[in-house]
Amino acid sequence: MITEEASLAAPAPARSAAEPPSRPARKKHRAWDEVPRRHIYLPLGIYLLFTLIPFYWILLFALRPAGSTSLVPWPMTTAHFEKVWTDRAFATFFQNSVLVGVATLIMTTLVALAGGYALARFDFRVKRVFMLALLCSQFVPGALLLVPLFEIFAGLQMINSLGSVIIAETVFQLPLSMILISNFIKNVPYSLEEAAWVDGCGRMRAFRVVVLPLLRPGLIAVGSFAFVHSWNHFLFALMFLNNQEKQTIPVGLNTLMSADSVDLGALAAGGIIAAVPVVIVFAFIQKWLITGFSAGAVKG
Repeated sequence: MITEEASLAAPAPARSAAEPPSRPARKKHRAWDEVPRRHIYLPLGIYLLFTLIPFYWILLFALRPAGSTSLVPWPMTTAHFEKVWTDRAFATFFQNSVLVGVATLIMTTLVALAGGYALARFDFRVKRVFMLALLCSQFVPGALLLVPLFEIFAGLQMINSLGSVIIAETVFQLPLSMILISNFIKNVPYSLEEAAWVDGCGRMRAFRVVVLPLLRPGLIAVGSFAFVHSWNHFLFALMFLNNQEKQTIPVGLNTLMSADSVDLGALAAGGIIAAVPVVIVFAFIQKWLITGFSAGAVKG
């Protein structure tokens, strides 16, 4: 008995210096941790190549001289830009597009902000039906709205006016904008407004001071989406504007193509003029745009 107790109480033998230390437990590897880098970079490189080739092709036609077949835009020329900007009245088209885009942005944001707040903070009987109608309106193509809108604007004597295009673009953008802003407002805690009410603020002041600063990403997302859509939309401007001095850039690009010939250099230069403002806008608001759409897409 004494021998067994002594053997049990004896300390474990010391580890020899030659024996390697115990290794820590290996972490469980996931399947994608062992994917070679080339399997990731090769598809991305192919996708990037197919994405950048059309842009390079447009720059090539816009910057190389007329009649040249070189694959490098050298010597470079700005003759095509000068032609579309002055001879083809693209300066007027650009001004009209900016006016339509900014006005649509402001009207869509203000109306969607008021409607989105009502949907997020108030309960009424037809709320579910109204939300369903907003969702269903997204399945209606803009071409179906041309005839009724044309009749309405003709009765209001707004045909060949930029106001008709602004109203049509605003109406077309409102359903999605209201849904996004209402979901974004739902993510703002209602207790913040209640605390402002207790401190003596009215509903409007509490909304302006407490809620509105938190809605900046959502408002930027909705406003930029409305601006870009109105900037690129072709159908409403084509149908409601007859005078060339009132036309926008998409309609102006269409005038560069005829049944007999197409001026590729001028068309490419006009396409670059149309694309540069949108690229600049997205470059500056990219952070707020992603935050706004991700926050407005889910309910907190």
